[in-house]
Amino acid sequence: MQISETTDIRPAILVVDDEPTNLQVLRVVLQDQYRLFFAKNGARALLLAAQEQPDLILLDIMMPEMSGYDVCIALKRNPVTASIPVIFVTALADAKDEAKGFAAGCVDYLTKPINAAITKARVRTHLSLVQIDTLRQTRLELIQRLGMAAEYKDNETGLHVIRMSHYARLTALALGLSAAYAEELFNAAPMHDIGKIGTPDAILQKPGPLTPEEWAVMRQHAEVGASIMGTHTPGLLQTAHTVALTHHERWDGSGYPRGLKAEEIPIEGRIVAVADVFDALTSERPYKPAWTVEAAIALLQRESGKHFDPQVVAAFLSQLPAIIEIKNRWMETAESMHQIVPEGAVSGSMDALQVGASP
Repeated sequence: MQISETTDIRPAILVVDDEPTNLQVLRVVLQDQYRLFFAKNGARALLLAAQEQPDLILLDIMMPEMSGYDVCIALKRNPVTASIPVIFVTALADAKDEAKGFAAGCVDYLTKPINAAITKARVRTHLSLVQIDTLRQTRLELIQRLGMAAEYKDNETGLHVIRMSHYARLTALALGLSAAYAEELFNAAPMHDIGKIGTPDAILQKPGPLTPEEWAVMRQHAEVGASIMGTHTPGLLQTAHTVALTHHERWDGSGYPRGLKAEEIPIEGRIVAVADVFDALTSERPYKPAWTVEAAIALLQRESGKHFDPQVVAAFLSQLPAIIEIKNRWMETAESMHQIVPEGAVSGSMDALQVGASP
């Protein structure tokens, strides 16, 4: 059986210029490698950009009624088109014109008459950057969804992994760690409980306290998660491995699986421990009401120096306004809170809550 491919998967470029000759020149240069759309004025360009969602826009500046600067500003103000990169292609070659173009939101600036080789190279470069951004976003979404899979097997909603990963990134930045490290932790944190995939449902969803033998099985999820992630050279997967393995260690050495103490615990494990517990405490579940933010803060402060690294607690609390904003943005709904565990069920796996008395 023959399978015909009728969909053109080449990157799409919107070319905007009021002069047909200029449109034709760019058509000749680019048509073999890209799908092309054309607009002769700003209004048409904005309409096509929103409808077709091109991967890149080549935009003239000197056009009647609506200049290229105005078009670019309008594109960046519209959430639908804001992420589409814009390259100005113009006869304006003065440095101040180029600076104005970058201020309007363009990513590059080509002057007419264009050089075909340079134009192709610039287009190729910026489309590669678009692909990198797309891959990065796709990777994050896949990681979050894998993290959600583990939570669905337990008793959490998928919003837990989103909130706590945001909390972890804020805390890392507050500790003075680099933006690159904070971003890596943000991507790795959703995998903290991936090992629960290997924990029997009878234990994860047991309606009552766990026996010592059941606790021993449940606590294996840290090592199972690390095994799932594997060991790697430094990078995202290695950070996820470390987070999965160490986020239940405690500052005073009473945690698991290895009983690490103080700075023996990697910093990513110490950060995720605080982010995870705070979100578990302040989230409503079918088996418990949400703690107030004040009660959760009080517990973090009581457990500072025991369960948690005091510096991490201080850094976390220094970001409290932003943390509350994230909490509100990714708030649970009544439907999401009851879609995993039947009303009245109590899971013994919520060891994140085994850090103090009720609020």
